[in-house]
Amino acid sequence: MHDWLTGMRGGEKVLESLCRLYPDADLLTLVHVPGAVSPVIEHRRVRTSVIQRLPAPARWYREYLPLFPFAIEQFDLDTASLVISTSHCAAKAVVPTGRAVHVCYSHSPMRYAWDQFPSYFGPDRLGRAGSAAARHVVAWLARWDRDTAHRVHRFVANSAYVAGRIGRYYNRRASVLHPPVDTEFFTPGHDAPGDYFLVVSALVPYKRIDTAIRAAARLGAPLKIVGTGPDAEHLQAIAGSGVEFLGRVDDDTLRQLYRGARALVLPGEEDFGIAPVEALACGRPVVALGLGGACETVEQGVSGWLVDPAVTGDAARVEAFADAMARVDDLPLSSSALHDRGAMFGVDRFDASFRQIIADTVERPDAW
Repeated sequence: MHDWLTGMRGGEKVLESLCRLYPDADLLTLVHVPGAVSPVIEHRRVRTSVIQRLPAPARWYREYLPLFPFAIEQFDLDTASLVISTSHCAAKAVVPTGRAVHVCYSHSPMRYAWDQFPSYFGPDRLGRAGSAAARHVVAWLARWDRDTAHRVHRFVANSAYVAGRIGRYYNRRASVLHPPVDTEFFTPGHDAPGDYFLVVSALVPYKRIDTAIRAAARLGAPLKIVGTGPDAEHLQAIAGSGVEFLGRVDDDTLRQLYRGARALVLPGEEDFGIAPVEALACGRPVVALGLGGACETVEQGVSGWLVDPAVTGDAARVEAFADAMARVDDLPLSSSALHDRGAMFGVDRFDASFRQIIADTVERPDAW
């Protein structure tokens, strides 16, 4: 059970592994956007929700958010003995039968329902009246999100940071298993890196891509941005000529972009952040905000720089990122040593650990 198929990169990599581990399982999702995910996922039997039958679901699925609880609860799981959900929104609230074991791999409790409402629905985005109306809907969603946590036998979080949020909002403990990264594909190149910095991210408000744009401009350094999302038009409007928006790219192109970058820049608070691990696997350092999952993958002053989250205010934060980006060449590790850091998050590690989690949970479903 997946929230929706839209190329959420960390979620997509987890889903690819689950498709390999369970090749005969059906794939259920709120919305399926053909061509938006890898062939490994695209070739599965896909069952979609009632949202799929609404007008333009690929374009308007965010507007259909209030319908997600109804849609997710309509799936018929009567024949399932094991349900695995990968969720950052509604999938964990699917309703299995009493005999089924439900394991949820959580990318995060609903961010906008719990602690990031202003980034998604604040007055600067919806206007004062729209934001006030959205607050009532989102408060209801938060209560529903909390009250359906008991439908899961075991939570598995993509980071210790997310495990903390699960404990805080659901009052449930969670095992931690970082998402898989193909560190046999993402490897260092043979040429020296170029002079540009790189962002690989969905273009959504909480990612704070504007900080990376302004920091690169302060340095006078080129910036390449990989990703799509609703903030694209706004970001393009504030970007100068040194910023290149590349949209969605294939894996071969992404690997070359990592290899050629001075560093990856991660300016927002991430639940895990798969791009930093891919960058490390390609032998490139990372400049990230020192919050969330980046603290679990980037070692300060060794594999990258973590910007102090206590630095507040847009101008001060931009200055702090520009300073860290200027110092990436001072980091001590070689490309091969950085790759070794990334290799700790490989696919084989994830697959073996997830198999064991499922086996332990099926054996003792009420122990978690």
